[in-house]
Amino acid sequence: MVNLMTLGLPPYLFKIWEKGRGKMFGKLSYKKQEKLVIFMFLLIPLLFLTVFTFMPAISMIYYSFIEWNGYSINKTWVGFNNYIEIFKNPIYFVALKNSLYYFVGGFLQLFIAFYFAVLLNAKMKGKSLFKAILFFPYLLNGVAISLIFVFFLRPDGTLDSILNILGMGKYVQQWLGNEHIINYSLATVSVWRYVGFNFIIFLGAIQSISGEVMEAADLDGANEWQKVKYIILPSVKKIVELNLILAISGAISVFEIPYIMTGGANGSNTFVIQTVNTAFKFQQVGLGSAMAVIMLLIVAAVTIAEKTFFKEAD
Repeated sequence: MVNLMTLGLPPYLFKIWEKGRGKMFGKLSYKKQEKLVIFMFLLIPLLFLTVFTFMPAISMIYYSFIEWNGYSINKTWVGFNNYIEIFKNPIYFVALKNSLYYFVGGFLQLFIAFYFAVLLNAKMKGKSLFKAILFFPYLLNGVAISLIFVFFLRPDGTLDSILNILGMGKYVQQWLGNEHIINYSLATVSVWRYVGFNFIIFLGAIQSISGEVMEAADLDGANEWQKVKYIILPSVKKIVELNLILAISGAISVFEIPYIMTGGANGSNTFVIQTVNTAFKFQQVGLGSAMAVIMLLIVAAVTIAEKTFFKEAD
């Protein structure tokens, strides 16, 4: 049974709990009391999960089978017509190719985060400052970051000024106006923002490795690369899997940065932006819901495939 004294309850509240528990659970076995207490603690979180996650998801699936403009009381049941329309019209899937830029950026993001986590786990001066610098972008609001980089990447903006000062003016580009470059720019902004999140997760996992193991490796004459390959990577494998799943799902469902910075213009449209525009700009809620369901299935399929791959690798 959970010892509520360890949860910080004052003694008088603990006595009230013990007296009430005796009346409520007196006739139940210890195992049943334990299960009942666990269920009571989980009741409120499960209620919130049901109300704010499961019910909206079920409603979205229902809307995907109807034709509705989002505000009218008239809703027409169309069955699978919305899904057929999506697969018949390839324009809806063209935006998915832009996810590849964020997909590659996600791998680069994980590499950078892991590299700095290994580097800053060692004893070095000023590492607390470097940790704060790396994690700070993740604390900023996505809207603020997008506006900062709009000014940073605009013509004659901060980046162009820096290149001109360094004598590299020939490399100045229309960073957000050239459809061949724009997705690289947006993916770079995304990497800059989220690398701190992966860095903190990696750093926490690396610091949980026993110091005795690392000392033994030093005594055996292992170099830094050998310690990373044979000790750190196997120890944080599950964290790598988690970050990889988050990176892939994030690449498929990217929305905030490209929507605010470009609105999906100049070839930067993503599947989520296409979905939002379909549902709210063009008032085709049913079609937009069907697109959201398809995206949900794609993310689920990729996640399951990745979990299967790592399971087989094990």
